[in-house]
Parts: sequence; C-alpha cells; structure tokens
Amino acid sequence: MVIFLLLGLTLIVLLNFVVIDLLESNRIYLAETVPTQKIGIVFGAGLLRTGEPTAVLRDRVETAAELFHLGKIRAILMTGDNSYVEYNEPAAMKQYALELGIPEEAIFLDYAGRRTYDSCYRAKQIFGVEQAILITQRFHLIRALFLCEHLGLEATGVAANNRQYRKLSNLYWNVREVFARNVAIYDLILKPKPILGNPEPIQLEDHNGSK
Repeated sequence: MVIFLLLGLTLIVLLNFVVIDLLESNRIYLAETVPTQKIGIVFGAGLLRTGEPTAVLRDRVETAAELFHLGKIRAILMTGDNSYVEYNEPAAMKQYALELGIPEEAIFLDYAGRRTYDSCYRAKQIFGVEQAILITQRFHLIRALFLCEHLGLEATGVAANNRQYRKLSNLYWNVREVFARNVAIYDLILKPKPILGNPEPIQLEDHNGSK
C-alpha cells in the first residue's frame, strides 16, 4: 500500500512538471510588454459571502483593466461559475470592471466557465476566440496557457500578481494547482465536453468602423 501511495505521489509530481516543462516561459509577459491582442480572458476565482470578488479575482480584473487602458486589448471575456442564482462570478467581475472604467460594450460574459478547461474550451468553441491574452495569477497562468495551447487557442499571458496574499491563501492556491495540473492532462486526454450551447462569437469593430 505504501509503495502504491509513493508511486501515485511521484506520478502527480512528474505530471505537474510536464505541464511546466512543455510551456515556453517566453509566453508570459508584463502588462507593458505583452503583444497587443483584441481579446483578454479573465478567469473566475471565487466570491466573498457578500457576492463581491475575492482579492485574487480583484487582481485579475484590475490587471485586465490595466491592459485595456494601455491599449493592449480591446475587449475582455470574463469567464466564471454561475451554476446557481446566488453565485455569479461573471456578473461580479463585470461590475468591478465597470467601476475601473471599462466600457460595458467591451465586456463579454461566459457564465459556464466552471473550470479552467471549460473556460478555454468555450472561449474557442462558443465565443470564437482564436488568439487572446490570458489574465490570471502566475500559479494558474501556466495551466491556463497549457490548456489553451492544446485546445487550439493561441495565447500569451500576463500575471495578475498585484498584491501579497495571506500565507494560508497562497499555500492553498499553490497546492491546489499541483493537483489541478494533473487533472488538466487527463482532461486533454479524455476531452470531456463542457456545457456548450449556441455560438456567441465576439465581434469587434475595426478602427474604420467595420466588423
């Protein structure tokens, strides 16, 4: 039993490093240096009991707002969990983005992004995103880039590490990510179908007014 447990833990660690090693580090940029794209994708990260974004989620939305104001992106796809009425990550993200000066017409919401795999899959299949800047903390960005790459969405990333999180919170997210990277590999092998529905392609007007 102990041997099998050790083998299982070894496999988890090895697969975790596979995700990291297969990712080219030059795909992660600072906000000021990331190549311009039309769309940025912000991933959900939980809500407080009040329904407001957590500190982790606020950092993601704030970074997206920074990229928008820098002219690095023209629209933001906010993807998160809305599996029941009282819990609506995309709506909370949108409200905070509006407070940060993002115009409503530049915000698009995905209410079925329950997991990172779902968000990446739906961004390509439902919203028609071919290229994007992914916006999330560095510990999560590696997995998000890995998934998008293997789901046919060309992506770069900007890390939303704007503040120091509490030690327990930081430990939780990093430990969780070790196991989540393994799940990401299994998802890419098994290719489960997330909630889909009708296509809702994001259409942006070019500078000359055409779409």
